[in-house]
Amino acid sequence: MSDHIPELVAGVRNPATLSVCKDHADAVYFSIDRFSLRARARDITLDNLDTFTEQVKDSSLKAYLAANTVIYPEDLPAVDAVVEAAASAGVDAVIAWDPAVITRALDCGLGVHISTQANVSNWQAAEFYRKLGASRVILSRELNLKQIKNIRQHTDMELEVFVHGAMCQAVSGRCYLSAYLLGRPGNCGDCTQPCRWQWTLHGENGGLVELGGKYLLSARDLCMIEYVPELIDAGVDAFKIEGRLRDPGYAAVVSKCYREALDCCLDGSFSRERGQQWKEEMAAVYNRGFSTGFYFGVPGPDGMAIEADMNASTMRRQAVGVVQNYFVKQGAAAVRLLEGGLAVGDSIVIEGASTYLEQEVESLMIERDPVQKAGKGQDVGMKVADRVRENDRVFRVERI
Repeated sequence: MSDHIPELVAGVRNPATLSVCKDHADAVYFSIDRFSLRARARDITLDNLDTFTEQVKDSSLKAYLAANTVIYPEDLPAVDAVVEAAASAGVDAVIAWDPAVITRALDCGLGVHISTQANVSNWQAAEFYRKLGASRVILSRELNLKQIKNIRQHTDMELEVFVHGAMCQAVSGRCYLSAYLLGRPGNCGDCTQPCRWQWTLHGENGGLVELGGKYLLSARDLCMIEYVPELIDAGVDAFKIEGRLRDPGYAAVVSKCYREALDCCLDGSFSRERGQQWKEEMAAVYNRGFSTGFYFGVPGPDGMAIEADMNASTMRRQAVGVVQNYFVKQGAAAVRLLEGGLAVGDSIVIEGASTYLEQEVESLMIERDPVQKAGKGQDVGMKVADRVRENDRVFRVERI
């Protein structure tokens, strides 16, 4: 196995997500509130891009900004503003595929990573972007290991691949189903994920076709944790973890597992058994079931999650309330239970744009009187293990 260990790149959406993966990742990629294929990831904006990038750098990580939507004529002035802001903030590279973004980024002295949206699937395409000035290509998700090795043999361009996270039905995400059905284009970051809906199949004669599942178009999530050595041997330079809309708990677990896998490859202790253990650990956070995608050939029925809903995790988070106030001296929070109740001993997560806290409920108080449980609609005081903030959400976590 090569002693060159790929860079681990984790997707983050806010400071809370950054805080939980900063000790595991080598770099993070993120987006702001425009030109992102994750349009709902809006915690980072032009106004706070400088601050967030500084937090990334203070964590000794590289910062990559995704600006990889379709760019229309009316978007061009805003593209200039975004790229100039990225350069000013000290972003290390822009992830892009539209030539308007690529050329503007190069003009501003930024590194350029070619997005998987460009569907780079051969070495000549990689060389084209290298000669243009890009330093890295994020390869098409539809490539197998043999094809990746061939590309590696013919180019010195840095090669990045997805190793974990959601898979799209369309080639490199170029899907129009959401735009066609609801007028919300996935290629502009507004996908409603119709492929994850329940569907029925009708025959040509109008009859309903009997099926063993309802989620006919839903692909399982990619998971390559058991095959990290094969990816390293293929000459890959960077591993990408998808998940700019996932919660911090997901980012923490997945980035930790891949960091440990890479470290084990470096010291020679990697094994398939360890890989299975990491896979089971990641099954506890949000997932749609796991597959190896296209790495070992075109996926068949085992690559689909037709009998499962959106989340096959062995853990469930139920929203129960919102933080109303935090009392520093008491190390306590006032929580309004809007959706459900809590009891002493419950496992909870408190989460916000700058907060991520996992703990058990040690104590509850209602009007200064200690109680063992509190119900929906009540206001409670609760000891917390660290600082929380007004409007942070409180979730009860249960194993299923």
